[in-house]
Amino acid sequence: MIDYKPTIIRADAILTTSYVAGTVIDDTEKVNQLMVYLKYTKGSLTSFQVKLEFSDDGVSYYQQTAESLSGGVSTATPKSFTFAPAGDQNYVLEIPIKCSKIRISAKGTGTVTDSSLQIRAINGVS
Repeated sequence: MIDYKPTIIRADAILTTSYVAGTVIDDTEKVNQLMVYLKYTKGSLTSFQVKLEFSDDGVSYYQQTAESLSGGVSTATPKSFTFAPAGDQNYVLEIPIKCSKIRISAKGTGTVTDSSLQIRAINGVS
C-alpha cells in the first residue's frame, strides 16, 4: 500500500556550507513520482542548493543530471536546484522516479547564520 503522507527527510535545521544528506527514502520502486517540499526560513543566507541522488542497492548513489545541447553535442552535468529567496519561502519539486532509494541533500551558500531548511517528501503514482 502506498502512503501519501509526507515524511520528514530533514528536520528544520540551520544549513551549512557543505551538503548534508537527509534520511534516505527507500522502497520507492513501486511508485513513479516524488514530491519534495522545501520549507525555508531566511537568515543571512544568499541562496541554498538541493541535490537528489538515486540508488538501486543503497550503496552506490548517482546524482541526478541535467543536459544541455549545443551544436549537436549533448553535455550532461550533475544537477542541483539553486534557490535565492528574498525572505521565508516554501517550494515544491516534482521528480519522476524509478529506483529503490533516494537521497536528498542540502547546503547553503554565503553566510548561513539563522537560515534553516526543512525537507519533506511524498512518493506516489502519477
